[in-house]
Order: sequence, then C-alpha cells, then structure tokens
Amino acid sequence: MYRTPSPASPVPSSPPSSTPTPDAGAERRSRLGRFGVLPHLAGASFLVIGLFARLPLAMLTVGALTLVTTASGSYAAGGFAAGAVGIGSALGAPLLGGLADRHGQRIVLLVSAVLNTLAIGALLIIASTTADFSGSALVLVLSASFAMGFTCPQIGPLARVRWMAMTRRRPRSALDTALSYEGTADELTFVLGPALVGLLASLIAPWVPLALAAALTITLVSAFALHHTVTFSDRARSAVAGGTSTAGEDGTRTALVLLPIAGMIAMGTFFGSTQTFLTAFTGQFDAAEASGLLYAVMGLSSAVAALSVAYWPQAFGHPARWMVSAGGMALAALALVVPPSVPAMVAVLLGLGIFVGPTMVTIFSIGAEVAPERRIGTVMTLLASGIVAGTALGAGLAGALAEAGGAERAAVVPAAAAGTLLLLGIATAAVLRGSRTAPVEGAAR
Repeated sequence: MYRTPSPASPVPSSPPSSTPTPDAGAERRSRLGRFGVLPHLAGASFLVIGLFARLPLAMLTVGALTLVTTASGSYAAGGFAAGAVGIGSALGAPLLGGLADRHGQRIVLLVSAVLNTLAIGALLIIASTTADFSGSALVLVLSASFAMGFTCPQIGPLARVRWMAMTRRRPRSALDTALSYEGTADELTFVLGPALVGLLASLIAPWVPLALAAALTITLVSAFALHHTVTFSDRARSAVAGGTSTAGEDGTRTALVLLPIAGMIAMGTFFGSTQTFLTAFTGQFDAAEASGLLYAVMGLSSAVAALSVAYWPQAFGHPARWMVSAGGMALAALALVVPPSVPAMVAVLLGLGIFVGPTMVTIFSIGAEVAPERRIGTVMTLLASGIVAGTALGAGLAGALAEAGGAERAAVVPAAAAGTLLLLGIATAAVLRGSRTAPVEGAAR
C-alpha cells in the first residue's frame, strides 16, 4: 500500500532536521506497542494537536442547531442551520483539499482557520441580535452556517496526507498504524464534540460551544498548519509536481478512487440512519434524549476496534479487510430490530461498533493506495465529504421510514447501507485484483 517513488518523482530520503529520526529498536521497546512509531515519526505534539484541532468540526453542526434553536424558539430554524453547516462542509472540504494539493497545507489551513473563526463569529452575532428568525434574517443565519461548514479546516484528511508522506519509505504497517490512530481520533472527537456542546450549552449558555470552537480553530488549527510535519507533505507535493504522469495514468487512478468514495457515502448513510433509528427507538421508551448516549456506545467500541487494525497481519490485505468488516457490519446491523429494551440495544451497538471502525480505517487505506499522486489531499477530503453527504442521506431516509412505520422500519436503512458497503468491498477487491495485472504509476502493493 505504501508508495514506491518512481525515478521521475524522487522523494527526499531524509526527514527535516527538526523531526526525530525513528529507531527500530526504540519502536520495539515503546510502551505504546506498534503505535510507538507515530511519535517517533511526527513528534508527540503532532498527535495532541491533530486530535484536538479536529474537535471544532465535530461541534459545529450540533452547536449551530443548539444556538439557533434556542435563540429562535424554532426547531425548524435550528435544523435548517445544522443542515447548512453539513452542506457547506461537504462542498468545501474537497475544495480545501484541492487547494492544499496545489499550494501546500500551511497557507490553506491558516486562511481557512481565519475565515472559519470569522464565520462562527458572524453566526454568534446574528443569533444574538436577531429577534425574528424569518425572511432575510433566516437567510443571514443560514448563510453564516453554510460559511462555517464551507471554511472548516479539514484536519483529519490532511493529517492522513502527512502520515502518507512520512511513511513513504517505511513498511506498509507504519501507514496502517497511522491510519488506525486517525480513525480512532475521528471517532473519539465525534463522540466528544456533541457531548461537549450539550454540556456547555446546558451548564453555561448556548453560545459558549461555538465560541470555544472558534477559539480552538484559531489556535490549534494554526498550530497544526505550522507544525514541522507540514514539511513532509509539502516536499512530497513538490516532488510529484516535478515528475511526470500521463492523463491515462491519472484517469485510471481517478476511476479507482470512485469506489472508496462510494464506500464513504455508504458509511455516512449508515451513521445518519443509525442516529435517526436510535432516536425513534428510544422514543418508544419516552427517552429520546438518550439516543445520543446509545450512539456514543457504538462510537466507543468502534474507536477501540479501529486501534486494533494496527495489529492485523499484513497478509490480511485491504480488500479482504473491507469485505470481512463490512460483512460483519451487515450481519450485526440486522440485529438492530431484535432488542426489546435499551440494555439489550447497548449490547447490540457494542458488537456493531467492533466492525464499524475497521471498515472505515480500511476504506481510508484503500483511498490512500489508489489516490493519484497529484490529488492526495483532494481524495482524502472527498472521502470525508462522502461521510457528511451520506449522513444527511441516511438521516433523511431513516426519518421518513420512522415516520411511516416506527423504529423497526427505520432499521432497514442502516442494514441496507452496511450491505451496500459489503457489495462495494467485493467490487473493490475485483477491481484492484484486475489493476495488478496492469500496474499504475506510483502504487506499490
């Protein structure tokens, strides 16, 4: 999976002097196990900054929903604002990734951090000074919400780009370990983010979560942009820009990328429909407010399982991992209609999460494997956007079915999404098997 540079696209063989040189013996002795390679490659500060710098993305949607709903007294206005954040993020992420591919991560992240902070500030001002959330005022609210999502820095995808650059000359297991960590970081922040919004909004004020998100963005995203690891991705970008590739090669690799992107849309559909299904399920017990806690149960087991991917044998290739993990998801998702009680549902969700994390990590790994060298940032952000778009799709489908037939009917959507993931995994295995008979420049498997 890791890339072997072609002669036309040399990659510097030595890391920047500010980065510790990994030592194999030190890695083996690390108390972190296989994850000990990560601080050796990037420095411990990168792990901390990269983890918390992505937290605002997990806070914006729920933060906008909470603030606008409270300020306007309208669930519809709050829902529209949250939807605008999601649409903006889905559209803006690939653009930011493309700009990072072209101009480097540092400048793109710094500009997006400033613009995102201003957008959050605009929504806070509009929400606090508006009395009637209708007409032009609602348009302003939705515009600010859209801008928040559109300009939100894409820390997770761009961190993966840096790991790909840092592990280019190392065994595939090093990148697998890094992507395993990144999958866990995503899961943890998307569990912590909404919980933090709810806690701060209820204990202090509804505007506090977004104010915190703005503060984290301008400080931690800027720190991430300036972190010395950006040198790796910028050097790799320069090396690729100095090489040659044909339109046919880029076109072939672009076509291969469509399957992981479709996989992430299906993954997002699973997430969104599961959230909606759990709301309908807990509503049967007059405990709809507990749906977020149930969803967090699946997120926690998913995060732990994502970490385990670093220890999977290399002989267990990525296409096989996708098929096995997605197959487990599909079977476990069928059990969502079984539990007669909340404790039983907790057990089902714990088991379901075991397959979710590895599936997501694997799809990111395959996306990294097949991404065109010149478009790595674009592809990573497209994969993240696929999750966002799929989440909206899944929530809408499951919501319509829940309205018509209750939680049992809504459970069809996550099961169907997991089944689709399995089919896409089978298709990806077939396509990659065929592509090995006609190797594409820049990929070594």
